[in-house]
Amino acid sequence: MSGRSRGRKPEHPFEPRRRARRRALQALYQWQLNDDSAASIIGQFVEEQSFDGVDQAYFETLVREVVHHRDALDEAVAPFLQRSVAGIDQMERVILRIGACELIHHPEIPHRVVIDEAVELTHRFGAEQAHTFVNSVLDRLAEQVRVLERQLEQRGDG
Repeated sequence: MSGRSRGRKPEHPFEPRRRARRRALQALYQWQLNDDSAASIIGQFVEEQSFDGVDQAYFETLVREVVHHRDALDEAVAPFLQRSVAGIDQMERVILRIGACELIHHPEIPHRVVIDEAVELTHRFGAEQAHTFVNSVLDRLAEQVRVLERQLEQRGDG
């Protein structure tokens, strides 16, 4: 007999990362409000939340990187905004920071996956039409930071 439970759909291989992004979103939203250290936020979430089915290492990586690179991430998206980073809704700001972090620091993740995941988070947690804003900003950032990947994609090699 296989290790799968009867009647249960097998988990999608990307689901632990998706859950890690959701947890990171929640942790980083809290961090924006309290300005705690990354270690403090991670410790609190690991203690208080269930991490079953969550890529905990990736959660911790995202939280640490976004906290550490906050200013650089904000500068990276700033040229694509119609207003200051501080003027963006708190939830969209966190989502943009996570997306920018993945685009810049995780080239192993295809840019389309990064953008799709950010849009999905925005659909779920952001304002009603915010997903179009997030999609636009991250797509334009990807044009800058993922030049080779986008060129290969346009040629049909990627």
